[in-house]
Amino acid sequence: MDTKKDDIMMNQQGYQGELREVTPEIRKLTSLCYQNSSIDPELYRKYEVNRGLRDLNGNGVLTGLTEISDIQAFDTVDGEKVPCEGRLYYRGYNVERIVDGFIDEKRFGFEETTYLLIFGRLPNEEELLEFSELLARYRTLPSSFARDIIMKAPSLDMMNTLARSVLTLHSYDKKANDISVANVLRQCLQLIAVFPLLTIYGYHTYQHYFNGQSLVIHTPKPELSTAENILHMLRQDSRYSELEAKILDLALVLHAEHGGGNNSTFTTRVVSSSGTDTYSAVAAALGSLKGPKHGGANIKVVQMFDDLKRNVSDWTDEDQVSVYLKNVLYKNAFDREGLIYGMGHAVYSLSDPRADIFKRFVKDLSEEKGRTDEFRLYAMVERLSKKIIENERKIYKGVSANIDFYSGFVYSMLDLPLELYTPIFAIARISGWSAHRIEELINASKIIRPAYKSVSEIREYIDLKSR
Repeated sequence: MDTKKDDIMMNQQGYQGELREVTPEIRKLTSLCYQNSSIDPELYRKYEVNRGLRDLNGNGVLTGLTEISDIQAFDTVDGEKVPCEGRLYYRGYNVERIVDGFIDEKRFGFEETTYLLIFGRLPNEEELLEFSELLARYRTLPSSFARDIIMKAPSLDMMNTLARSVLTLHSYDKKANDISVANVLRQCLQLIAVFPLLTIYGYHTYQHYFNGQSLVIHTPKPELSTAENILHMLRQDSRYSELEAKILDLALVLHAEHGGGNNSTFTTRVVSSSGTDTYSAVAAALGSLKGPKHGGANIKVVQMFDDLKRNVSDWTDEDQVSVYLKNVLYKNAFDREGLIYGMGHAVYSLSDPRADIFKRFVKDLSEEKGRTDEFRLYAMVERLSKKIIENERKIYKGVSANIDFYSGFVYSMLDLPLELYTPIFAIARISGWSAHRIEELINASKIIRPAYKSVSEIREYIDLKSR
C-alpha cells in the first residue's frame, strides 16, 4: 500500500468534496450576478469603449512603447493600410532570418534568442557560450524543493503547479522583493533556467500520484540545450532524435515573444508597473497564459482534429471535411463555440510568419514519425478553412493559420502529453516576459491604470430592516 499516495488522494478528495460542488445556494447567488452585472452592449458603442483594448476594426489601442519586438500585418501604401504577409521582429531582426541563421549553422536557437530579447543585441560566440553556461549553472532547484514543494501537493493542472512553484521560490530568495534591475535580471535568468525543471517534475509527480506511473526524475545536463533537456528529463529513457530536439527548440524560439500587446505580456507589464516582485509578476503572467483564448489554444486545435477524425469517415474527401468545418463554424459540431481553432489571429491577416516557419519542418517530422496522412489532413483543413471562413463570415481582414494550428500537432508527434502543451509555451515565453519586465522597470514611472466608465445609477441607501 502506498501510504503517501493514499494520504494525498484522501486529503485532496476530501477537500474537493467540500468545495467543488455548485450548490443550489450558489446557483441562486449566481442569478444575482447575472441580474446586476450584465451591461447593455449598446452602452459600449455609445461611450466608444474599446473592448479588449481594441477598436471596432480590431486594431490594438496604443498603451506603451517597446524596443523588444514588433508585429507587422499591414503595409502603408499611398497613406492607406494594406494587408501584407505577416512579419515578426525580435529587437529589429526578422525572426525568419534568425531561424535560418541557427538552422543553417546547425545550432540550437533558444538561448541565443533569449539573449537577444533581454539584452537587445545578438551575442558573439564567446558571449553565447558564457550565457549558455550561466543558464546551465542556474538550472538547479533549492535543496529538497522538488520533494517538499512539488511532490507533496501534486495537482491535476500543470500550469497551476508551475505558478505555485514560482510563488514558492519567493520564500527561498533573500532578495525576493528587491526590484533593482540587476536583481530582477538575476531572478529572471534563474526562472528561465528552472522553468523546464518545475514543469517536467510537476508532470511526473502528477503521473505518479494520479495515474500510477513510475516516478522518474532526471537531473538536467549542463551540456544540453533547453530543448534537449526538456526531452531528456521528460522521457524515461532520456532518448530523442536530432530532428525532435531541433523542432522543439524551434517551437521555443517562435513562442518566446510576440509584441507587448499579447495578454500575458501586457499582464507582466501591468503588474510590474505596480512595483511588485518578479515572482508575483511571473505568476500573474502564467495565470493569463493558462487561458484557452491565449496559451491553451493549441490544445483546442488537437481536440478539434480528434473530433474530426471520429466524425469524418474519409480524411481525403474534401467535401466531407468541408461539411464538418462548416458545422463547426455554425456551432453544430465539436464544442459548439463556432470557432475553427488555429485559424485567424488578432493582428495577422494574410499569414502568421510563425506558422509559415513551423510548417516548413512539420512535414519532415511527420515523415520521421510515420504520420504523413495527418499532415496532409492538417494542410487540407488549413486550405479549406480559409475559404470557408471568408465565404461564411464578414471579416475586416484576411484569415490564415496561426502558430497554434500546427504546434499542437508537432507536440503530439514529439510525444509531449497534452498537459504540457501550455507549460511548454510558458517555458518559451518567460524569455519575453523577462525582457518586458526589465524594460518596464527601466522606463516606466507610473502605474498602469486604464479607465473604466461607470454606467450604474446613483441610488439612495436603504437600511437593513426596510429592504
